[in-house]
This record gives sequence, C-alpha cells and structure tokens, in this order.
Amino acid sequence: MSVSMFEATDRERALRMVRESGKLEKRLLRLAGQAIADYAMVADGDRIMVCLSGGKDSHALLDLLMTMKGRAPVRFELIAVNLDQKQPGFPAQVLPEYLTRRGVPFHIETRDTYSVVRRLIPQGATACSLCSRLRRGILYRVADELGATKIALGHHRDDILATFFLNLFYGGRLKAMSPKLVSDDGRHVVIRPLAYVNEADLAQFAQLRDFPIIPCDLCGSQEHLKRRQMRDMLQDWERRFPGRVQNTFNALARVVPSHLMDTSLFDFRGLQLTGLANPAGDVAFDDAACADPTGVIRYEPQDD
Repeated sequence: MSVSMFEATDRERALRMVRESGKLEKRLLRLAGQAIADYAMVADGDRIMVCLSGGKDSHALLDLLMTMKGRAPVRFELIAVNLDQKQPGFPAQVLPEYLTRRGVPFHIETRDTYSVVRRLIPQGATACSLCSRLRRGILYRVADELGATKIALGHHRDDILATFFLNLFYGGRLKAMSPKLVSDDGRHVVIRPLAYVNEADLAQFAQLRDFPIIPCDLCGSQEHLKRRQMRDMLQDWERRFPGRVQNTFNALARVVPSHLMDTSLFDFRGLQLTGLANPAGDVAFDDAACADPTGVIRYEPQDD
C-alpha cells in the first residue's frame, strides 16, 4: 500500500470519528437539555458549580454544559470545581492545565480526606460511603464560598437505576437518585443534568473527546460490591432484553400511588364508592402493556 493510500485511510478514519462524535454529542445534548427542561434545573442568572472528579461522567457533564451555555435561551455561568483529596500519585496538574486550555473558570480545593478515610476504614473495607460524605460536606462549603446557586453532579441514568435497585433489594424502599434536590441543610440545590443519559454513551463520548481521565485510586479503584452487582444486572438485561433497562427507568416517572401500598401517598382508608366511572381507576388487570410478546416497550433514541 502506498503512502498516499495510508494517508487516505487516516483521513477517512478521522472524518468518521468526527461524524460519530458530532452525532453522539447531538444526542447527549438533546437528552441533557430535556432533563434540564423537565425538572427546571437551570434558571436565568444561575452560577453553576460543576463538580469535576476527572472521570468520564463529570468531564462529559462539563463539556455539554459549556456547549449549552452558548446556545441556551437563559444566561448562566459555569465554574468547575475539583477536590484534590491528596491521594498518593494524584496528577494534580492535569485538570488545571486542561481547564485553562478550555478557558473554563475553575477552583481546586485541596483537603486531605485520603488520610482521614485510611485512618478510619480498615484495609480492604469499602471506603466509598465515608469518602462520599466527606466530599459532599466540603463541596457544599465551597459552593457557599463561590456563590454558586446550583451544584451539578455527573450521575447518569444507570447510576439512578442502580440506586433504585439497591434500595429495593437491600433497603426495602422505592427510592432512587433525584434529578434535582435540595440538600439536607436546605441551602443548596443539586442537579443531575445527565439523568436521561446512559453510561455506555458517556464512555464512548469520553473516548471520542479524549478527555484527560483521572481514575479514583483512593481504594485501588474499589467499587462498592453491591452497586457493581446492580450494574452487572443492568448490563445483562440490556444484552438479553433490549429496552428493558430504559423501560424500567421510564417507570420511575410514571408512578401510580393508588396501585402501590403506601398509605402516606394514597388515602386507602378514606376510599369510598362514588358511583361514577373512573377511566384512570382499576387497570391492574389490563393487558395492554403486555401486547408485545417480549413484555418490553421498545425504546430507540432518535437523532434529529
């Protein structure tokens, strides 16, 4: 093969990657924009603190919000915040160099939570819970200091579903991650603009964008065993039953309290005969949802 043929192949490969990146970005922007609109996550004049860990999800979140900032009908500011937890070998220069190059205002907060976690958590035990609590408290304080009106986190659809099943299987509760919430102290609004985005798309986007990924090595890239099991379960479902994962996610926004068992959400004790037909009444035995022999409502994301 001649040199020119090699060059042509390289050009074709580069053009293909550009097309794939553009198509994927368009889908991610649409999904993030829809989540932001559905839950009124961003208001005019907001100063949004984007929590940037250095992982693929937070990198994608910042990148998408930067693009949306230039197109949105409302005015808002972004400031990226990274918490340097003084983990041994942490490449402290990577994010400042990247953010400076991208022209993003940023703040690096340095706190030695690594030593605290290592002192309090036995070797080999899961450190994620304590690490998360320490990190959250620090980030809330930084948000106050920076005058942030919103705190943006990079949790995605699969994180929300994994949390739902963890609570279902191990906590006996129907509870997931909220796309938008007010913190326990009542002083911070937390938003998750990637709530509708699946993890596989974020992984592909990070690869195409070549983000400078920094893994979490606080505990040897340790991941909570039960959460990993939930992710494995979801991935297995996606392989075996395409559409089931998205269908389950959709159900989180289509709750029918009268057909569950929580007396605080529905007045079962006060339920009385009305003598009037209720088209939204007892449909527990309707089989419309099972018309598809697979039992799955197909979901195919469409590109505009």
